[in-house]
Amino acid sequence: MRLEVASPSNGGCRSLVRTGVLASSIQTEVLMRILAIGILMIATVLATAPGQAQTYDPAYPACLQAYGMEGGYIDCSYASLAQCAQSASGRAAECIVNPYFAGARAPSGPRYQRQRGAY
Repeated sequence: MRLEVASPSNGGCRSLVRTGVLASSIQTEVLMRILAIGILMIATVLATAPGQAQTYDPAYPACLQAYGMEGGYIDCSYASLAQCAQSASGRAAECIVNPYFAGARAPSGPRYQRQRGAY
């Protein structure tokens, strides 16, 4: 391997790098860029905040909605509105009915059958 310098005396068309060194440096540069992009992507995924889970728990019928200076929160872990009201007592909070309560069912049986009116 020989390093030649381009000059007007030798025609200026000679290679300025050794054979194989240029290809090796390009491969190294490509690998380094791929590594840098991979590290950047992993850091981006790890730095993102996790998404908030569902606010309303469908297993409980009552929710406590609390208010505060930095924002509020909703806690749906109460079996009844009375239990929620005891927890909300003395705080900036109110109890609400859970709109996503899974245990709520339409009334059924002979007493709850719809009566057809005669028009």
